[in-house]
Amino acid sequence: MNDKRRAFTLVEIMIVIVIIGLLAGMAAVGVMSNIDKAKKATTQASLKALHSAVVSFYMDVGRYPTEEEGLDALVTQPIDAENWRPEGYLETTSVPRDGWGRDFIYELHPASGKPFQIKSLGADGEEGGEGYDTDLLDSDTTN
Repeated sequence: MNDKRRAFTLVEIMIVIVIIGLLAGMAAVGVMSNIDKAKKATTQASLKALHSAVVSFYMDVGRYPTEEEGLDALVTQPIDAENWRPEGYLETTSVPRDGWGRDFIYELHPASGKPFQIKSLGADGEEGGEGYDTDLLDSDTTN
């Protein structure tokens, strides 16, 4: 009988490990891309809901929330806000955050000339940017 066993060489094992690493890297890029898309879509949906809530606040109260009150005025009644809905203007008891976990920025009378603007600074959390780092505005969702 011949009891010779063929074992894998170190080179063969290293090649298999490299191939597995390359495949895992390609899969991770695909998953990360989908995660970024989901964060952007969630942020856009929240911007649209917040925009509608601010408009409803205006129609009921007769003014927009001040910058000091911010978006919290949608869930907590400001002292001087008459005709404020007792249930608030959002379906939640807190103001949502953008897809990257940061607060939205609310501006009253921004440079755009609109009465108000709500924005997210995107993935990088800084003004400007490209791709997923681009600032997202409520006006981009209300067309």
